[in-house]
Amino acid sequence: MQIDTLLEDKISIRAILVDENKVWYSANEGRFGFYNLDNNQKFEGKITKDSLQIEFRSIAKTSKYIFILSVANPALLYRIPKNGAATQLVYRENDAKAFYDSLQFWNDSEGIAIGDPIADCLSILITRDGGNSWNKISSGKLPKVFDGEAAFAASNTNIVIKGNHTWIVTGGKKARVFYSPDRGNKWKVYDSPIVQGKTMTGIFTADFYDAENGFIAGGNYEVPNQNFANKAITANGGKTWKLIAENQGFGFASCVQYVPKSNGKQLVTVGASGLYYSSDSGNSWKQLATDSSLFTIRFLNSHTAIAAGLNKIIRINFK
Repeated sequence: MQIDTLLEDKISIRAILVDENKVWYSANEGRFGFYNLDNNQKFEGKITKDSLQIEFRSIAKTSKYIFILSVANPALLYRIPKNGAATQLVYRENDAKAFYDSLQFWNDSEGIAIGDPIADCLSILITRDGGNSWNKISSGKLPKVFDGEAAFAASNTNIVIKGNHTWIVTGGKKARVFYSPDRGNKWKVYDSPIVQGKTMTGIFTADFYDAENGFIAGGNYEVPNQNFANKAITANGGKTWKLIAENQGFGFASCVQYVPKSNGKQLVTVGASGLYYSSDSGNSWKQLATDSSLFTIRFLNSHTAIAAGLNKIIRINFK
């Protein structure tokens, strides 16, 4: 691999996205911005509101706008034009239990955000008007969560979208996969074999190569080297999951991604064990870097990825 550093600063970045020639990020201290891969131009904005400590861990896009969502009370969701010039608050939620984990769009009109339970179900926000307004799904329309089941804002990969298919992953006392076939109208929930039962156990990240083949990872955040019951695959759209690469490969992982155009064979993960790569659908893993400060990774193409984490954004060229 060849690595070059795009951004270095005192910053914590858990949410990035690639939009044509720009890598956008949202971060702690109310910060967001982009790096232009064509001309190396950097832009950063900062959102301040009263004396709030705003931390953004979610980011998503439509053709016209970037959206960023803060984690804790009050939950704040902003819409930003792609020149970064202005920010507009499009949703606010005041609740001591509010904690939002991930944000994605199905298309230019419809998007979804998910957060930890406030009552007896996950907090799920839906927009059907391009992100101008967001509405919370009523608890009667959602599967109930177990006591102590929630989600992790580790890398903006709690939600995975393929076409109209949507998966949401949870952790804590229960580690499960919530599935909607129709852009968030109906939901089912499936069990997973990922380690669960404690506050910091469960699924921290997911990715799907297509509507059938997917991968979930995570583990025990408090035992970062534990490399069993922390990775699993599905070949039936998430209905059933099988543990894979037990007692080998990486320990705790915060982000997993399929390599584009790899026929579902190639995966990378980042987390406490560093950067790992698999060429056989996750059956075996090779450590490519020991850097444990990377939280999230996305591919530009089949041989180049952008990763971010503590104090940096880097570009990785895989040979």
